Amino acid sequence: MNPGAPSADEETLLQADPRLRQAVEHFNAAEWYACHDGFEELWHETQGPMRPVLQGLLQIAVAELHLERNNRRGATVLMGEGLGRLRGCGDEALGLALGPVRLLAARRLEALQQQADLSGLPLPRLEVARGTGTAPVH
Repeated sequence: MNPGAPSADEETLLQADPRLRQAVEHFNAAEWYACHDGFEELWHETQGPMRPVLQGLLQIAVAELHLERNNRRGATVLMGEGLGRLRGCGDEALGLALGPVRLLAARRLEALQQQADLSGLPLPRLEVARGTGTAPVH
C-alpha cells in the first residue's frame, strides 16, 4: 500500500487486500497468532484513519492469545487497549460491524477485571457490516 495515497481510498484498498480477508478468517477461527500476524502486517503499512481499527482488532487478538497462554494480566491490558481504540472508531469500518466485536470484547474485559471465569463468554467475532457491498468475510 502507498502511504501517500489519499485516506479516502485507504479503506477501499484494505478491503480489496486478501490479507485482510485472511486475518478476519483467522480471527473468527480463534487462530490468534496467525490473526495477529495478518493484522500487524496491514497495520504497519497503514497510516490513515483505518490504522486504529487495525490496531484495535490486533490488540484484541493478542489479548486472546495471552488468555490461551494463561496470561490474564497481559490479556486484560491488551483487551482494554484494543477496546479503547475501537471505541474511537465508527460503527462500521473495513466492511465490518464494529459494534458486536466491541460488545463481546467489553464483556470479556469486564470478566477479566473481575477475575471471573471466561469459559461461558463467547469469543469475539468479526461480522460483515450491513449495507456493505464489499466485505472481507464470507
